[in-house]
Order: sequence, then C-alpha cells, then structure tokens
Amino acid sequence: MTMLGTLLGGRYRLDAQIGRGGMSTVYRAFDTVLERSVAIKLMHREIASDSDQLERFRREARSVARLNHPHIVTVIDAGEEPSPESALGSAPEVGTPYIVLEYVEGETLKALIRRDGPLEITRAIAYAIELARALGAAHERLIVHRDVKPQNVLIGVEGSAKITDFGIARTLSEVGLTMDGRVLGTTDYVSPEQALGQSVTGQSDLYSLGVVLYEMLTGTVPFSGETPVTVAMKHVREEVPDVQLARPEVSAATASVIDRATSKDLTQRYLDAASMLVDLEEALAIEASRTGQATGEVTTVLRTLPGPARRRLPWRMRHPVRWVVSLALLGALVALALILAADRAHRGVAPDADARPGLTAVPLAQTAAHDYNPFGTGSENPEKDQSAIDGDPNTSWSTAHYYDGTLKKAGGVGVGLYVDAAPNVMGKQIEIQTPTPGFSAQIYVANHIDLSLPYGSSTPLAARGWQGPVGEDPDVHNGARIQLTLGGARYRYYLVWITKLPGGMQFASLAEITLFR
Repeated sequence: MTMLGTLLGGRYRLDAQIGRGGMSTVYRAFDTVLERSVAIKLMHREIASDSDQLERFRREARSVARLNHPHIVTVIDAGEEPSPESALGSAPEVGTPYIVLEYVEGETLKALIRRDGPLEITRAIAYAIELARALGAAHERLIVHRDVKPQNVLIGVEGSAKITDFGIARTLSEVGLTMDGRVLGTTDYVSPEQALGQSVTGQSDLYSLGVVLYEMLTGTVPFSGETPVTVAMKHVREEVPDVQLARPEVSAATASVIDRATSKDLTQRYLDAASMLVDLEEALAIEASRTGQATGEVTTVLRTLPGPARRRLPWRMRHPVRWVVSLALLGALVALALILAADRAHRGVAPDADARPGLTAVPLAQTAAHDYNPFGTGSENPEKDQSAIDGDPNTSWSTAHYYDGTLKKAGGVGVGLYVDAAPNVMGKQIEIQTPTPGFSAQIYVANHIDLSLPYGSSTPLAARGWQGPVGEDPDVHNGARIQLTLGGARYRYYLVWITKLPGGMQFASLAEITLFR
C-alpha cells in the first residue's frame, strides 16, 4: 500500500519516496502548517513492534535533536502515526514512529563520487573539514555517530556537506542496546575496534572519516573483499594504502592526515576532532596554495580557517572577486585618499569620533555563532550562522520567513543569534550590520544556557539562563551600536534577540555582529 499522499501528524503530507533502509523509509514531504519541504523518516510498520528497533529509532530522534550545527541535518519534529487498526479499537501499543528532518536539496556524497570519480583535492578536504566540525559538535555532546560513510553525507545544491542518519548513534554514557559480537556500521568504513565489537568512541568516527577522505581523493574504498566480514578484517589487520600511490599529486600533508586518522593504534590516531581539524585546515591551505585555485565550497571553507592557515594563502585566493575589483579601482582609491588627506590638512578635521577609542573587537572562534529559536519548531538557517561573524558584510544569516509579519510563537516572541565569546568577556557594545534595517533587537547575556529543552517550550529566556535585556534598540539601522550595561560582570554568551521584523518585511538579516570590550 502506498503511503504517498498520507498526512502524518495532521500536517506532513508525504509527496515522494527518496530513500529506503532496513528499518525505515525516507520521504520528501510538505509541512502544510509552515508551508515548506521537509524530510520524513518513517519506521517500517512491520518492525515497529520490535522493542529494540523501536528504541534505536527513538534514540536517533533524541540524539540528533540535541545537536544544532550547520553541517548536521536538523531534527524538526518527531511523532507516532496511529495504525489503521486504532480506528477499530484494536491498535497495538505503539503506532508507526517517524522523524521530521530538514530537507536538503541535493545528493549524497556517495552519488557524487560515483558520478565524478575522484574529487578535486581541495574540494575533498573542504568536505572533510565540514564533516569533522559536525562530528566534533556531536562528540562534545558525547554522541558517537558510529556509521560515518558517504551514503550518510548530503551535499546541498550550494555545495555544503551535512551529515545525517544517526540511526545507530549512541551516547558514550549509554549501555546496552547492542548484541555481543554484532558489528554496527558499514564495513567499508568501519574502525578496527568497531569491527572487533570493542568499545566505540569518537576516535572511531574519525577513522571512518579518514576512510571517506581516502575515497573522495581516489574514487575507491581502501579495501574490498568477497564478504563484509572479509573487508572488516582487513580494517583490523591491514594498513590503509598510501593515498599518494593512487593519486601522486596529493601533498604529504594530506596523506599524513589520512595515515593518522586511520591508525590502528588509538594512541597514534587523532584524539579528537579538534586535533584532526587543525591538520585538515593546514592541508587545505597547502593544497589551495599549490593549485592556485579556490572556488565554490572550497572558498567558503577557506574563509573560515583560523589565522595561521589563512595566512598561507595569497590574499587574491582568499578573496578572488575582491582582488579583481581592487585592481580595477586601485588608482581611483589612491587618488581619493590623496584628496581626502589634503582636505583634512587644510580644514583641520578632528579624529573620527566613531573610532571609539578604548574599545577592542572581541576575537571569536570560527564556529562561535548559533541561531536561537527556542519558542519555534526548529533551528533557523543554521548553515548560515557563521556568515554573521565571518568578517564579510556581503554574507548574512537570516531568520525564516514569517508570512504573518510577526515573530509571535506558541511559547513566546522572538528569534535570534548568539555568539560564544569563551571563556568570557566584559562586553561594552555590540555593532550590527544588516541589509534589513528597521527591526527591533534586545541583547541578553549568559554564562550557562539550557539547550536541553525541546523546541516550542514556553520556558522563558530567564529560566533558560539568559539575563537581560542588557541593551536594546527598537529601530536597528545598518552599523548600529548597542550599548551594554553589565555592571562589570563578564559573560560567555551574547544573544541578539530580534523581537520585531522590519516594517513590511517577513524576515530580518544579520550581516555582521561585532562584540566590543
């Protein structure tokens, strides 16, 4: 019996089947309430009565719902659809569970590799960086994916990678839920310890990521065999082949990342995603500098690299468009500067009052920005979060579209973006650059925030850990600076809370947020 056209939860209409696995089918669906496409993972009805499988499915929803990262597919909702027998009064104890996920328009990384063969070196590393950042966020929450493979990576139409299918994920504090000797995960990418049924940690995910990077660079997995067990045992007993033998143009730095990530010895393997990221970012800078080209997704990732890695690249590569424009305008700018200098000398202009002497911009980590929508149904454009702190006013984070023109939700009013200024600072001002002036904003601060509450909870901001407002502006203009009143205290988190949209508009955008101390 086809499920197409079925309305789940009274709002999600199943429009097309886009995937099928051993325990669930994935559909493209339409949310009739918010009028947007979503993905629905619907558990097979025939196995919903299996308590172990049901718990595994529910665990996926719980695990991913705790994660909010631009490179992790977001969980929006979850529920259980009553079986047809329920109308007859003979329903089983549970219905058919489903998970509602953000819909990513694009294809899997596996499909991309099959179609294009070995990927461009810089592009492969850029994807690996995004996946390492996502896994790092999961590991910080003590969640191990356990099935990292290209089939579980979605490449959006804009080129960004998102990891999905936490179906066999588990927390490091969780016990049980697996059978002794059972190998979870796909053996083409399985870590040695996972193949042997031993304890699995975040290092196991990094091993799998190393294998994925190898496949992106060579077009093939490192091991093959007649059976999955044969392949698994090769991961236990054999070293991953030297990537430079299969693709000589790969740099030694990139080959070293794969070697360390796939080390059988856990003391030699990367301890965590952060240490692997450092080497990946360095490798990307080296590869991009060698080729002299950096476009598309590679350019996006390069802009987020920390200072040392970025300094390896010529300015023209980090900002190719601006480099060309700068060459064209250089003569005019020099002439204009000379005229202005002469004018100031003649008229005795005082120093620029807007320089704000005594204030210093707070340096933020490349992943410090996080969209915040506690009273809504899910995250809002998380893939654009870092655009608000990337130093480029031409990129921005935006709220979702609110067709009624207000930000009123079931649990409260507002949506926003906060920055993590770890360990903490005494902020004095926040500057906001925006292409959508006219919205109202308040600033809240916190040192500890409760992110465990589900979306839509009516718990007020104060009960979630936020203090304030410590500053506000009822009519934010581009370049507005909001004065903060902190009483000498230092805080880690600074929230720009948008309470009213610009007049006549359905969304608000933040092109750049700068925190001053």
